[in-house]
Amino acid sequence: MSSGPVGAAPVSAADTECTFALAGEDHTLGNALRYALNKHPDVVFAGYSVPHPSDDVVNVRVQTSGRISATQALRDAVAGALRAAACAAASARVVVCVR
Repeated sequence: MSSGPVGAAPVSAADTECTFALAGEDHTLGNALRYALNKHPDVVFAGYSVPHPSDDVVNVRVQTSGRISATQALRDAVAGALRAAACAAASARVVVCVR
């Protein structure tokens, strides 16, 4: 994985369906985004693939119901994944001593 920002560039486009290429990422981010996208009520389909193990890219496919764009659904999923990561990090710092 890269330490730089994630670049999401549409590979193929229509407003409600798009495949995004996330450079410098792997299964870790792909699976987290797929999970967050599939929980979104306006997402009809979400999946990801890594074209080849030596390729440093993840393709994320999004299809929506038409109420929002595929780009907006991806933005919502990234925001949700960031919130979940922040909550997990915060809960990992909480130490409770029970005697």
